[in-house]
Amino acid sequence: MDEETITLLGLESSCDDTAAAVVRLSGGKGAILSSVVAGQTDLHAAFGGVVPEIAARAHVEKIDLCAEEALANAGASLGDIDGIAVTAGPGLIGGVLAGVMCAKGMSAATGLPLLGVNHLAGHALTPRLTHGLPFPYLMLLVSGGHCQFLVVEGAERFRRLGGTIDDAPGEAFDKTAKLLGLPQPGGPAVEAEARKGDPARFAFPRPLLDRPGCDLSFSGLKTALLRARDGVIAEKGGLTGVDRADLCAGFQAAVADVLAEKTRRALDAYLASGPEFPSLAVAGGVAANAAIRARLETVASGAGTRFVAPPLALCTDNAAMIAWAGIERFRLGHRDGLDLVARPRWPLDIAQPALIGSGKKGAKA
Repeated sequence: MDEETITLLGLESSCDDTAAAVVRLSGGKGAILSSVVAGQTDLHAAFGGVVPEIAARAHVEKIDLCAEEALANAGASLGDIDGIAVTAGPGLIGGVLAGVMCAKGMSAATGLPLLGVNHLAGHALTPRLTHGLPFPYLMLLVSGGHCQFLVVEGAERFRRLGGTIDDAPGEAFDKTAKLLGLPQPGGPAVEAEARKGDPARFAFPRPLLDRPGCDLSFSGLKTALLRARDGVIAEKGGLTGVDRADLCAGFQAAVADVLAEKTRRALDAYLASGPEFPSLAVAGGVAANAAIRARLETVASGAGTRFVAPPLALCTDNAAMIAWAGIERFRLGHRDGLDLVARPRWPLDIAQPALIGSGKKGAKA
């Protein structure tokens, strides 16, 4: 095998998306040869959120089919693959197990190397796949189950500057949508309503801005929205379309304000170390929110820092990021055996104390 060319099959099943992808490193650059994502939105729609048992069963049914489709779309067979990368955590344990067991079976049958990948590392390393971003860079990982500021110092070296102590922003968006009778997933639904609303009508709090540091909190903001909604209903006997849009706009503006200010603080801490090529990257499902992305880009510009955001399809859960993170580990000489375990919790920065709370993808890491 040419040391400069590495091709991996990636598998992802940590929450409610079953995904497989083929990614190649060649000439120092990454390329996505195929990416398949099978969503489960319809399976969970009646429940207002992801049901772990339903998700796990769907992963078992689809993971091998997604892998087969990804290989076919890439014009490749397992004989063309140098290894298999799989999300080994953190996440809903049934889903993670489905992916890990599938990857183990393929590895055992073919003799291909197995690489267990931290799902959060997949998000955090995506800018290296899409933009070739050099280390170290500041990453805001903001999704349905996680929100952290990480200084990405290497493929397996992450330094956490702060994170959410309760709900993640994406989780708060989902709960807001549910409170307002909007469809799931909540992020796109709330964003669409917010475009039509007045963000100044409701005075929502900006949690933890009165405290130093980069930690965040969104639970109180969700509660404030619930009370504002109930106040409107008590006054009018129900919600109009304008009320719903204004509530969404106010909520989104509050989240954007908090993320912008905390990002400024994280950037100050990161820049103090004197990185040669200062960069702020954002990843995770909430990074697909145009209003929030624009605010973060403004913060980076004000600090004279490059801003990098992956394409929207790579912000949400996907297997291309897992395959790429596997390539990063592969280049470092790491391999896992068939004793690889699925982990519901897996912090990237083990030197930091665990963050409080848990989200739909498992405990905050």
